[in-house]
Amino acid sequence: MKIVVTGGLGFIGSHTVVELQNEGFEVIVIDDLSNTSLAVLDGIQNITGKVPAFEKLDLRNKEKVHDFFKRHSDIDGVIHFAASKAVGESVGNPLLYYENNINALVYLLQELQQKPTANFIFSSSCTVYGQAEKMPITEDSSVQTAMSPYGNTKQIGEEIITDTTKVTNINAILLRYFNPIGAHSSAEIGELPLGVPQNLVPFITQTGIGLRQELSVYGDDYPTPDGTAIRDYIHVVDLAKAHVIAIQRLLNKKNQAKVETFNLGTGTGSSVLEVIHAFEKVSGQKLPYKIVARREGDITEAYANTDKANTVLGWKAQSTLEEAMASAWKWEQKIRS
Repeated sequence: MKIVVTGGLGFIGSHTVVELQNEGFEVIVIDDLSNTSLAVLDGIQNITGKVPAFEKLDLRNKEKVHDFFKRHSDIDGVIHFAASKAVGESVGNPLLYYENNINALVYLLQELQQKPTANFIFSSSCTVYGQAEKMPITEDSSVQTAMSPYGNTKQIGEEIITDTTKVTNINAILLRYFNPIGAHSSAEIGELPLGVPQNLVPFITQTGIGLRQELSVYGDDYPTPDGTAIRDYIHVVDLAKAHVIAIQRLLNKKNQAKVETFNLGTGTGSSVLEVIHAFEKVSGQKLPYKIVARREGDITEAYANTDKANTVLGWKAQSTLEEAMASAWKWEQKIRS
């Protein structure tokens, strides 16, 4: 089976490529290298013994997307990660997010709708729930008004996919994941943001290694036990394995609807300070941090009810917060050595 992974050299994409190749899939990676590097291919090869096919392609280029699918007519499925993904950045540059996250999705679906059957896995996000009214968040929780342009692109993306599947032969699974962290146990691949990290854990590890002077904790006045925001942090390898199960579900025609939706998380919320303390425990060092004002677009808390993924997909997150932080720290130490 031949699977296209867009954004396949990114953080979650590269780990998913590894798990796909471990399961015997043939993988073609599409990436524009805007937030990663070709060196990730070496990491994938070192883990799996195989280099996936790779094409440098900006999915905003409609003609090049068309050309790609014309040359690769035997594709069995697409897992779509390629997107801009930072909440804060999206608030400051909304048009970049709408162009990159919406146009690329439309161009992919326009190609897939030409096929007799097509299988599509969408990298969605818990941001579609906004500030949910009740915890933990189930798939039936109402989709709230998005708190950021990034979250809005995920909501719009889900709507586009749902509308398209109604009138085409595309079958889709929307995977709404919470906060991916960690790295592969081999430390061959991990999260490597270009420039200043937008996500908590790489900023923690870069501060721990001395690359950043101190970590900024955005707000300690949230209505939570320690005042800092709560998220559901899931190990990226657990997340990657869920994508393999999801594409297999579509390929084996086990889906019960044209579009299915699943939350992917651990089911446990951890505060920013708890994540910092977990890092301090696994690294054996104190982390310098300061409390600063809240960041626009951030919500108080979000953690998943994962019962549906557990029972229907037969998937469950395996790793603890400390295990994920230890793998992230091992990766950080390797790339700075």
